[in-house]
Amino acid sequence: QVRLVESGGGLVQAGGSLRLSCAASGSTSGINAIGWFRRVPGKQRELVARISSAGSTNYADSVKGRFTISRDNAKKTVLLQMNSLKPEDTAVYYCKAESKWSSKDYWGQGTQVTVSS
Repeated sequence: QVRLVESGGGLVQAGGSLRLSCAASGSTSGINAIGWFRRVPGKQRELVARISSAGSTNYADSVKGRFTISRDNAKKTVLLQMNSLKPEDTAVYYCKAESKWSSKDYWGQGTQVTVSS
């Protein structure tokens, strides 16, 4: 079992920055990758960024050059540094862990990011 806890969301003006954290606990050795998703009411859930166990990263086109995903294996934490924030980035951001051994995914509770214009 894996438990994920997101933190770092809040209210920020356009052009500002936030850093989101995803802290993992439990059977973390079974995690293959961590992804950040976001959800806006009335829209589909969107992949924002992903980092694999090998350190490879992927980003949505809309956030490339502005967001950076990183990991600290010792602290069992994945970070999402968000710079040059836009009102379009407003959403609930979720952390997802992918299992190495099964198709089961683990989700955090989400953290609200609001970017004002």
